[in-house]
Parts: sequence; structure tokens; C-alpha cells
Amino acid sequence: MSCQYYLLFLFLCGFAALSETCGKNELEGTSCIIKLTTSNKEKPPEIKWVHDTRGHVLRWKGGKIREISEGVSMEEDGSLRFSSVSLNDTGKYTFNTFTADGTEIRRGEVEIKVYEKAPKPAVKFSCTKDGNATLTCDIGKREDLTLSWYKDKDKIIQNEKKTQVSLSSTEVQENKPYSCEAHNPVSSNKSDSVTVSCFGKLFGFDFWVMVAILGGGGALLLLLICVLIICACRSCRQRVKRQQDEEEFRLADLTPGHNGTSRSKQTARGQPAPPVPQEDSMPCSPTPETPPRGQTQPKAQIRARPPPPPQDEDEDDPPPLPQPRIKQHRTKRNPEPYRPME
Repeated sequence: MSCQYYLLFLFLCGFAALSETCGKNELEGTSCIIKLTTSNKEKPPEIKWVHDTRGHVLRWKGGKIREISEGVSMEEDGSLRFSSVSLNDTGKYTFNTFTADGTEIRRGEVEIKVYEKAPKPAVKFSCTKDGNATLTCDIGKREDLTLSWYKDKDKIIQNEKKTQVSLSSTEVQENKPYSCEAHNPVSSNKSDSVTVSCFGKLFGFDFWVMVAILGGGGALLLLLICVLIICACRSCRQRVKRQQDEEEFRLADLTPGHNGTSRSKQTARGQPAPPVPQEDSMPCSPTPETPPRGQTQPKAQIRARPPPPPQDEDEDDPPPLPQPRIKQHRTKRNPEPYRPME
């Protein structure tokens, strides 16, 4: 028995929900019934339901439905039932009842307005240079909603169409949470609370964003300065080495008692010094223009010294330079006395 009572209770609840009368304001997607009011309890022979913009919605005559729109049906007493109302169902509905010969018995009019469910708004704020703030309640493009503003839990503005509220600098400094509520006659929704703070802004941007930008720029500038300093130091070092090499070459040439063979084997850079060619000394012999008397010996031929062998850069010490050949004086033969030819 308990199970039967439970099923009967569910049936009655479902029937009550289906038989809910449409009010002036309805939420989109709900089911409701527009009642047909008649003077007697009997069902009239002909019933017409007409929408002010869509025309005929339902026509019943002779015990049959002659015309019906999608999404509606007729109850046993002639009432108009909506399975799920939509925004297109908004408007005025007129019903007419007639006798069998077409005489009008009764006429009535019912108006309903269907609303969408209120969305959840979002609160955004922007700060000005003088420390004031502007709160904005974002509800999209909905125009059928009214707004109410809350400071902490106290309502400060209600039933307004404007989506923005201005706060003074003193109100901003209180660090109170603000929220907004969007509502229409059939639904409402409230946003999350937002604490307004304009002290974290720098040049109109978030404080930490500006810190990151300035930090990155400073690091890049410091890196550029370091690169320039390193390049300048290397250039100065190369210039000093070049000057040392030139000074070493100059001192080696000006030092008395030193010739090309006694020069440094390596330069300041660690590279072998190039050999200096030596000038050949002339033999201490009479010039060919003025030969000594009584001598017919031909003049000695002077041989040029061969060029030094090429230096190998890979060797640590260059080969020794060749020394000039020391000529020994030979014992001259006694020349025969000059005899004139007869």
C-alpha cells in the first residue's frame, strides 16, 4: 500500500506542475497553462486561440483540432497549454468561443511575458590618476536586466539600468568588497565580490607587470654595458701589445754591439722574430779600377750571400743565422818580371 500511495503522490505532483497557470511573467523553458474562462461548465462547440503577432495558435471545431501551432496543446476544458515557453511566446493571447451556428459566446485576453534566466555578472574596476575608481558590472548585451550594487553586504544602489558606478578615493581606500546583482522579474544572479585597490597600479598597468618590464629592461641594459666594457678592454690590451712590439724592435735596432743575429728570438706576442738581412762587407783588396803595379792577378769575385731559409712558425727557436765567411790571406806567388815584347 505504501508503494501505491507513493506513486499516487508523484502523479498528483506531476499533474499539479503541468496544470500550473501561466502568470504575467514566465521563465523561459517552463510549462504553464492559459485558462479558458467560460460561463458554463460545458465545452463550447468552437474555440479559437489567436496570438497578437503570430496569428492563429489553435482552432477547435466539431470535436476536432483544425489548426494548432508547435509547442502547444489543448486541455479537456479548452485551455491552452505550453510544454516549454520561449521568448517568441511573449505577447497577448485572445480566445473566442462560438456556438454551433457561429455565434460568439465569450471573448477574453491574457498577456504573458517570457524572460531569460539572469546570467552571473562579473565586476571589473579601473583606476584613475587621482585615485578614484570606476566599477563595471558586465552582463553582456542583456537589456532586460536591472542591477543592484552591494558594498560588503549592504545594498547601496538598487534597480538601476546603468552598469557602471564611480567610487571616490576615500571609498577606494576603505578596501571593502563590492559586488553587483542582475535580476529580472523571474530570476536573479549575483557576482563574486571584488576588493577595489588602486595602489597596485603604475602608469595605468599592474604593479608587478611594470616591475617585470623594468627589471627585464634593466638586465638587458646591464648586459649591453658589460659587453661594451669587455670589447674596450680587449682593444686596449691589443693596443698595448702592439706598442710593446714596436718598442722592442726599436730598442733592438738602436742597441750598440748588437746586430741582427743578437735580436730577440721571439716578439712580445710569442711569435718568432723575422731575421734581419746583413750587409756583406767588401773585401780588403784593391779596387779593380786601381790595380797594383806589377800584378796581373785578376780581381776576386764577390759572391752574394744566399738568402736565409724560411722560418717555420711551429718551431720554438728559429735556426741560427749564417755567419759571414772569414777569408784567409794566401801567400802570393812571386810574379815574373815584366818583359816588354821585342
